[in-house]
Amino acid sequence: MSALTVLNPATAQPIATLERADVAEVDAAVSRAVVAQRRWAALPPGARADALRAFARVVEEHVEELARIEVQNSGHPIGSARWEAAHVGQVLNYYAGAPERLLGAQIPVPGGIDVTFHEPYGVVGIIVPWNFPMTIASWGFAPALAAGNAVVLKPAELTPLTAIRLGELALEAGLPEGLFQVIVGSGSVVGQRFVSHPDVRKVVFTGSTEVGTEVAAGCARLLKPVTLELGGKSANIVFDDADLERAAAAAPGAVFDNAGQDCCARSRLLVQRSVYDRFLELLEPAVAAWRVGDPTRDDVDMGPLISAGHRDGVASFLDGANVAFRGSAPTGAEAGDGFWFAPAVVLAAPGDRIAQDEVFGPIVAVLPFDDEADAIRLANDTIYGLAGSIWTENLGRAVRVSRGVRSGVLSVNSHSSVRYWAPFGGMKASGLGRELGPDAAEHFTETKNVFYATDAS
Repeated sequence: MSALTVLNPATAQPIATLERADVAEVDAAVSRAVVAQRRWAALPPGARADALRAFARVVEEHVEELARIEVQNSGHPIGSARWEAAHVGQVLNYYAGAPERLLGAQIPVPGGIDVTFHEPYGVVGIIVPWNFPMTIASWGFAPALAAGNAVVLKPAELTPLTAIRLGELALEAGLPEGLFQVIVGSGSVVGQRFVSHPDVRKVVFTGSTEVGTEVAAGCARLLKPVTLELGGKSANIVFDDADLERAAAAAPGAVFDNAGQDCCARSRLLVQRSVYDRFLELLEPAVAAWRVGDPTRDDVDMGPLISAGHRDGVASFLDGANVAFRGSAPTGAEAGDGFWFAPAVVLAAPGDRIAQDEVFGPIVAVLPFDDEADAIRLANDTIYGLAGSIWTENLGRAVRVSRGVRSGVLSVNSHSSVRYWAPFGGMKASGLGRELGPDAAEHFTETKNVFYATDAS
């Protein structure tokens, strides 16, 4: 084992030292999960539902504590962190309704009765990224547990603290030992063992497209199902008939929220040429008003980037770029050793690196388009297809463009990407499968078909 030092990105100071798990520890956790899962799946659906509701209530009682941990570990503004912690409780409450609603079917057949059952996979391995540690974890573990599985969860090494606390709260709520375990360690050890372990029957991975491709390849060798939520280069499309003031005011939040460290970030701003100049005039004061600073303050919109190395990677996108204007960020004594970065607006061409590659930071590329067909073409001109927004007052145009853009989650006259009531996931290089929504628990089950003969002969 080796030690892991966890830093506060706003100060670059250590806040925790943890031990990385080795393969033997992962195997032991999976063995415990196998035993716990059999007992959990054998419970009446109502008992599993009650247990998940109890877990939700405990999370709700600890929202402020979880939020404070996230501020310290991830640099999220306190207002965002409170929303994220409350969201975990909401997701648990939502999927607490699933155990009693995993309905099979009775299929008309000759000579008997044909019935389907939703059987849990068994043990599910969930690999969580560092950008939204609590929320993304809950999207996996809540429906997986609801469907009768056990969960072994690996948080990102940079941001493990809220996941560890959620594992403790699960036990406080009365969930059985071994049912929901959090294992801290490297992806090459813990994550890879999830992929290769024969008793981990499904893997859920959120992260980069490059790593997700390797996870999928490893799972394929064992015919192991996988859900992947990967990168994005989402477009924010503004037509000339849109409410420009409203669209410009909303644009910073669409890309700079969580310091742009969001796979759904609308990091390409496509503006119809006839209103391009006017829109930039409206956008500049909106960017200037975006408040970057101490994430413990309620009046801050954006905290630091997650690490020094990541900040350097984000900054490299501005090398040689045509920067139109920037926002502000702490400097000097106010900045200390934190990983701060001022938001930037770049004027770009379709083939530029800034218009093709995922930045995962607070930089937006602005590109003009001519007409509806051109907007759809540009929106689809990347390998990704996760999210996006369309701003127009024309209903027909909204329908046509939303059907034409190859992205899994779109919103019209807003920037909503995630609602736990609705499915979430990407197309193309942005992933496989869907999370959230009414069918998520079913995605953690296999359909079993049973024929009961009724003919006397």
